[in-house]
Amino acid sequence: MSNSSNSSNKLVVPNARAAMDKFKMEAASEVGVDLKEGYNGDLTSRQAGSIGGQMVKKMIEAYENNLK
Repeated sequence: MSNSSNSSNKLVVPNARAAMDKFKMEAASEVGVDLKEGYNGDLTSRQAGSIGGQMVKKMIEAYENNLK
């Protein structure tokens, strides 16, 4: 069984990659993490987690605003 076919990192809409990258860069800027284009393997787990957490926070806020 190939692990690459089960990747949880695939976007449902492949053309959304640029929008997700922009969203990630904005979230990184908001939490004060210097995110570069391309490889960012030098980030600490805390930095990476803060970016992901900010992205989730913004997605929840957007969802809640759409409910109103």
